[in-house]
Amino acid sequence: MRVLNVSEITENIKEMCIEANHYLSEDMRCAIQTAAKQEESALGRQILEQLQENMQIAGEDMIPICQDTGMAVIFMEVGQDVHFEGGLLEEAVNEGVRQGYVGGFLRKSVVRDPIERENTKDNTPAVIHYAIVPGDKVKITVAPKGFGSENMSRVFMLKPADGLEGVKDAVLTAVEDAGPNACPPMVVGVGIGGTFEKCALLAKRALIRSIEERSRIPYVCELEKELLERINCSGIGPGGLGGTATALAVNIETYPTHIAGLPVAVNICCHVNRHAVRTI
Repeated sequence: MRVLNVSEITENIKEMCIEANHYLSEDMRCAIQTAAKQEESALGRQILEQLQENMQIAGEDMIPICQDTGMAVIFMEVGQDVHFEGGLLEEAVNEGVRQGYVGGFLRKSVVRDPIERENTKDNTPAVIHYAIVPGDKVKITVAPKGFGSENMSRVFMLKPADGLEGVKDAVLTAVEDAGPNACPPMVVGVGIGGTFEKCALLAKRALIRSIEERSRIPYVCELEKELLERINCSGIGPGGLGGTATALAVNIETYPTHIAGLPVAVNICCHVNRHAVRTI
C-alpha cells in the first residue's frame, strides 16, 4: 500500500492548470503546423499562421493561449493500492484548481448556481471524473474546457437501425451546426455506446487522447479517417472563413450498449485543445 498526502495532488493540479493554459501539447502544435502548410486557402493559411504566433507569444510571455481559460475538467486514475492522507481527495483537487487560477492570474469563469450566476471567483468547483485502476500510481489529466466549443456539443439518442450511417450523419450534423462558433480548426471527440451520460463522457475522454493516436478497433479507425476527410471538405475552414482545415482530428471512443439503443455524443474542442498529464 502506498501512502500519498493529498497536498501532492493540490500542488500538481495547481501547476497543471497554469501549464495547460499557456502551452499546447506537442501533438496539437504539430497538427496546427502541418495544417498551415497544407491549407489551400490563402486566408486560411494566414489564420493558422496567426494561431502559431499566438501560441509562441503565450509561451514566451506567460499569457494564456485563449482568454477563455475554461472550466477545469479533471480526470483522476487512482491506483487501488494508493491510500490518501492529509484530507479529502476532492477538496485537494479543488484547492489545486483554486490556487492555479488565482495564483496564475487565469480568468475565473465558474458560477456557483446555473441560474443565479454568482461567480465563485476562483474557478471552482472543477468537474472531476474518477477511475480506480490497478497499481499504486495516480494519473492526473487537467483539461480546461472553454465554452465557445463546449456549447456546440451534442448528444444523439439514435435507434440501432440507424447504424453506422446514422452515426456519421450525427457527427457531421453537429460539426456543420457548430460552424465558426467552435473556433476551428477543431478537434472532434465522439462517444458511441453506453447510456445517455456514458457516451458524453466517452466523447470528453476522446478529446484528451493524442490526436496522433488512432483507434485500435479497425472499423473505428476507418470511421475516424472518413469523418475527418468529410469534415475538412465542408468548407468551414480556419476561423470559419473558408478553407480545408476545419478539423485537426476526429477521436472516437466506444462502449457496450443496450440492444434498444445507439447513443452518440459529439464533444467539440477548438484549436486550443488543452490538456496536461502527469503521473505521480
